Amino acid sequence: MPGELAGRLEPIVADAVAGAGFDLDALDVQQAGRRKLVKVVVDADDGVGLDEVAEVSRAVSAVLDQHDHLIAGAYTLEVTSPGVERPLTAQRHWRRAKYRLVRITPHEGAGFVGRVGHAGPESARVLVDGAIRDVRYADVAKAVIEIEFKQPPTEDLKLLEQDASGMIVDGTGTEGEPK
Repeated sequence: MPGELAGRLEPIVADAVAGAGFDLDALDVQQAGRRKLVKVVVDADDGVGLDEVAEVSRAVSAVLDQHDHLIAGAYTLEVTSPGVERPLTAQRHWRRAKYRLVRITPHEGAGFVGRVGHAGPESARVLVDGAIRDVRYADVAKAVIEIEFKQPPTEDLKLLEQDASGMIVDGTGTEGEPK
């Protein structure tokens, strides 16, 4: 029943979240004793701060109050942003992970770690061991951000920027012909 309720609430909550200028990343409804727990995960290109979480929480609360017949009872609303452990499952996740180190497990072959560059509609450009690779989203079984405690190497960022500007970059950082 909570999964069915989440399906009915999703378009309503998604509209409220979008109206506040954010993306609905996930919606989950769980039974917690006599109450329901409505958990809303929101994200944006520039991240989500505490003030934005409060803003979205007010917007979602207002829309849920207008549709309280769907919930039919008491509920607790929890609005949060995704954690860094969230898997990259959509193009927007890859775009928001630009210049971040990501551990990628493909459906076939060995896993690897690379730094994300441009994220297009079908694939992301990833710097792996000094070379730029296209990683098709459809070929990825799992991808998660690796926590880094220091700034990324300047040379890595330069290679990714050159690649995004339309220049072919080989593993040595030498510019080639325009793409």
